[in-house]
Amino acid sequence: MNLFSYPLAKKEWRITVPTLFTILRIILVPWIVATMVEQQWGLSFYLFIAAAGTDMIDGALARLCNAKTFLGACLDALADKLLLISCFATLAFVHSPLFSIPRWFVFLVLIKELVMIGGSFVVYLMKGFIEIKPTLLGKMTTFVQICFIVWLFSCYFFKWLPVKTYFFMLGLLTVLSVACLLHYILIAIRFVRTPE
Repeated sequence: MNLFSYPLAKKEWRITVPTLFTILRIILVPWIVATMVEQQWGLSFYLFIAAAGTDMIDGALARLCNAKTFLGACLDALADKLLLISCFATLAFVHSPLFSIPRWFVFLVLIKELVMIGGSFVVYLMKGFIEIKPTLLGKMTTFVQICFIVWLFSCYFFKWLPVKTYFFMLGLLTVLSVACLLHYILIAIRFVRTPE
């Protein structure tokens, strides 16, 4: 099947106000990483909160203003992945006297995202179209990841060391990441098998 056999309407590629907030989140990522490398945890915390806030704002505006577009959905998913993976990877490789993210966890999250992106591309090639829409489990996983990073920033800033909470959150995120990956794989299989 030709990749471009089902071209999207021009309005699906327009940059809307919600999309501008998404782009702002992408722009904030290198600033957040830079402050983490410099171990300016207070500034990292506020920048991350601002980035997470744009995620809520762009979604709310897109629904309220009926401004959902294919470009916005793609950039929103990309922004979330860039933000979370960049933060987890930096926490895994930046030396800190407190908690650090295990590198195996970073590779797990990265593999999950790569499989989902590659799977989406394969589905698009097979069906000629794809709907980018997060599931409840996907939203829950992203929310817990954001909460975990905010909590880690707070621990670094206030020099807390709640070990049990750390391992609980890390275990919960591992289970959610694997479950989310399997869930999206099942959705993709059902989508491909559904007759047009």
